[in-house]
Amino acid sequence: MIKCLIIALGASIPLVAMMTTGPRAEEDTDAVARVLDDLHEAASKAQGKRYFDLFAPDGVFFGTDATERWPIEEFRAYALPRFDTGTGWTYHVRQRHVFLDGDHNTAWFDEALHNDKYGECRGTGVLVKIDGGWKIAQYNLTIPIPNAIALDVVKMIRQAGDSP
Repeated sequence: MIKCLIIALGASIPLVAMMTTGPRAEEDTDAVARVLDDLHEAASKAQGKRYFDLFAPDGVFFGTDATERWPIEEFRAYALPRFDTGTGWTYHVRQRHVFLDGDHNTAWFDEALHNDKYGECRGTGVLVKIDGGWKIAQYNLTIPIPNAIALDVVKMIRQAGDSP
């Protein structure tokens, strides 16, 4: 029985790999990249409606502060007044990797970003296909900390009392 299970699993792995390559995968990968590019452009231009329309209704945004876990409606309430003043935030994509599940209904990504104020940042997250279009289910913005200074940063966070 175990041999049959191993053979069945082994036979399914190439099938999954085939389903995540080819023209459909390229189209979906490009579509996901366009959503993320649109997100960054809308934020840069302080276009709140356009920005938040890119999120799934139950989406979550994680900011750089450990306390910033924003269900999308809470994030909208926080960010729209800022966007309404014409102030957004600009992140330039340096590099991006997009991955798709076998049925092309879920994508996940990581991207290297640059922001004039915060320097090098990283965005990671998940998109889901809703009604044939890609929506951001989760976006996580981080500031990568070089290992050489990580312990110093941890010490500063502890002294600030900002750990959750």
